[in-house]
Amino acid sequence: QEQLVESGGGLVQAGGSLRLSCGVSERTFSSYDMGWFRQAPGKEREFVAVITWSTLKAYYSDSVEGRFTISRDNAKNTVYLGMSSLKPEDTAVYYCAAAKDPLWYSDYASYDYWGQGTQVTVSS
Repeated sequence: QEQLVESGGGLVQAGGSLRLSCGVSERTFSSYDMGWFRQAPGKEREFVAVITWSTLKAYYSDSVEGRFTISRDNAKNTVYLGMSSLKPEDTAVYYCAAAKDPLWYSDYASYDYWGQGTQVTVSS
């Protein structure tokens, strides 16, 4: 079972910034597209962003486009999610996920491995 380990969550005021990290084994990281999802209480898991392994192309949900940046460091087998201009509605548990040839980047069912999640809370 592959392990993805997230870190970097916390409490931040609206307008602030955070950077989430997700460590992955080299075997998975080198050939998997890496995504971030989030889930707020009482809501479904929501796609946030993905970065492909081959072309390093990034895609974002409309709700975070222009505020969040996904990146990956292949030397460290780590994917990052930089979050700025945070809003209270960004409050959620954020999950890192890995997908091998996903059919739909935004569909959580396309992802093979998941992290345990890290809480991000944005206060108003």
